[in-house]
Amino acid sequence: MGILNLSIVTKTRRSHALEHATIQILNRRYPKMRLAGRSTPYGFYIYGHVSSQEVKSAAVEALEQLRQGFNALAIHPRCGTNFVTAGTLVGLVSFLTMLPGNDRSRRERLPLVLLLSTLTLLFAQPLALLVQTHVTTEANLESTSIVGIQSYRTGRVTVHKIQLDHQASI
Repeated sequence: MGILNLSIVTKTRRSHALEHATIQILNRRYPKMRLAGRSTPYGFYIYGHVSSQEVKSAAVEALEQLRQGFNALAIHPRCGTNFVTAGTLVGLVSFLTMLPGNDRSRRERLPLVLLLSTLTLLFAQPLALLVQTHVTTEANLESTSIVGIQSYRTGRVTVHKIQLDHQASI
């Protein structure tokens, strides 16, 4: 796919992989902690009440593990990709199921729409993991390095900005 090879997209996919791996390591250390993340071509953000030192430690460990081939860390079960994939598929199936006919026939097809939507959700889960693996993350981080971590508070949320350099990796 051509768009996936664009520099800005590849950098974002690599940031996304390291974001997931970092969150997974933090979740292992602090299983009850609620964390969220967001990736950019220049790094990623972690949102949650955890110290900067813990984020740095987890990011360094995540980078090392991804470089050692533990690519499963790059895939996260609560990634937004999962929700987008499921929502898109269910919306498309529902639309196509309801498309032909008049209002009465649409009402009569509602049970079919609900059944197909549920089946689609079941199918969407493994598909979303494949989308993460092949589209929204890139676990090859050989030339990626962590260049800085900044933390600040916005309201009641602690934000950690992890800056990356994807030098010569594109």
